Amino acid sequence: MKALKRLAAALAALIAGATPTLAQEAAPPAPPPAEWRAVAPESLLVIDTSRGRVLVEMAPEIAPGHVERIRLLASRGFYDNLAWHRVIDWFMAQTGDPLGTGDGQSWYPDLKAEFTFRRGPDMAFTPVSAPAGSLRGFIGSVPVETQPDALMAGTPDHKVHGWGVYCPGVAGMARDEGADTANSQFFLMRQPYPSLDKRYTVWGRVVSGLEVVRSLKAGGAPDGIVSDPDRMTRVRVASDLPQAERPSVAVLNTASPTFQTLAQRARQARGADFSICDIDLPVQVTPASTAPSP
Repeated sequence: MKALKRLAAALAALIAGATPTLAQEAAPPAPPPAEWRAVAPESLLVIDTSRGRVLVEMAPEIAPGHVERIRLLASRGFYDNLAWHRVIDWFMAQTGDPLGTGDGQSWYPDLKAEFTFRRGPDMAFTPVSAPAGSLRGFIGSVPVETQPDALMAGTPDHKVHGWGVYCPGVAGMARDEGADTANSQFFLMRQPYPSLDKRYTVWGRVVSGLEVVRSLKAGGAPDGIVSDPDRMTRVRVASDLPQAERPSVAVLNTASPTFQTLAQRARQARGADFSICDIDLPVQVTPASTAPSP
């Protein structure tokens, strides 16, 4: 009888030990990444202009100080009715100056530069190319260049440097000669301009309305100063708008198979001339159910 009890106990222990293995083997595979990624309302800047609406996805993981400033000024109505005072065709459109001359700024202190950021293994990043020992890819909708993951093991914080790439639609912060002089003025790229990389803070990217940015009246002189300029009529973060006035935006998820196919086709089409700026992220915009309040 004791022998039978010992045998039963041993068999129960064997089954108990095998259960996790059996459960692990029977676990279903992880679902594929969602095709679309919703832009959080607190990261969506809604810029209504005299030419139409522009939607910018802000990137607090890349430039937290600058995104905080944009959110603050938008909530105060600071940007409402300000001019696109400096617009250069095939370059960028600049605004955010209450004087409209290029010399004005907000009443808040200047910002510390965020030309680069630290990328860790927990930051969602999708590489698309590896030029000259670095990686280029996307964090959210923003194109970035960064050191390779392999270098993380050798840094004290287990992170590597990254910086935004000035492709069309990228949102940058204007500044004076000093690095830490950005305040309220910003610009939206009409075309790529790589010489700005690591010299001006990138804080987001236009996800809808790039055609509006490119339609803004440009200046005739080399400095781009515009006479009788177009204006921003209202600027708000989507989360600050009444629910009925909020647009909703979904961007193709860069972790999805569809994006990988899109990136591969762009690389094949451009060959040795491929640039991350050749990839346009598809976007779905659901307009607000009511018109903006005056």
